[in-house]
Amino acid sequence: MRTALLQTTYFGPVQWYQKLCRYDRCIIEQYDSYQKQSYRNRCIIATANGTQVLTVPIDNEKREMRNEKCLLRDIRISDHNQWRRIHWNALQSAYSESPFFEYYADDIRPFFEKKYTYLVDFNEEIRQTICQLIDIRPEVVYSSQFIVHRSLDDEMTKDFRDTIHAKHPQPDAEFTPQHYWQVFEHKHGFLPNLSILDLLFCMGPEAVFILNGR
Repeated sequence: MRTALLQTTYFGPVQWYQKLCRYDRCIIEQYDSYQKQSYRNRCIIATANGTQVLTVPIDNEKREMRNEKCLLRDIRISDHNQWRRIHWNALQSAYSESPFFEYYADDIRPFFEKKYTYLVDFNEEIRQTICQLIDIRPEVVYSSQFIVHRSLDDEMTKDFRDTIHAKHPQPDAEFTPQHYWQVFEHKHGFLPNLSILDLLFCMGPEAVFILNGR
């Protein structure tokens, strides 16, 4: 059984969902230390002015002041700066003219209305919804302890925790961005590996074919 080891993501990039689509099983790590500027709490969308990063604020300032490590599974979401309204408005502005925004809006909007306590739980509900919308049924489990890279069976399990990274991505021989129509492509050219929302709103039911590389 081919297994992919992944970090949790907030409306993760196309590359992340490609692994869910192509691997027999995916393990999502929840016992690693929280890292800033990663896909764990941010996604990247395309706007009229170029790419825009949407970041979910997290509530771990007290631990940082005490110089304590924060396990991802314990990270709480902050209500700082009305981020839910800001994110939803950004998505409406960026994708209102896309072919499938209105079709999927009622499925996505609740994530910016309901309050979640833990980031991992929030991201997991997002993942389940996105998988339903793009019609994939991956086998997903969560780690029960931190998985050390050297303990993996390299032939059957691939570790993408550091490979798929918002700021410092590593080479991934299995991922070649597939071109698809984007709202602002006429202004910025094709922007690869954006949030899965970009692919969903632009391609709708055909998103799965992009993930499969066809």
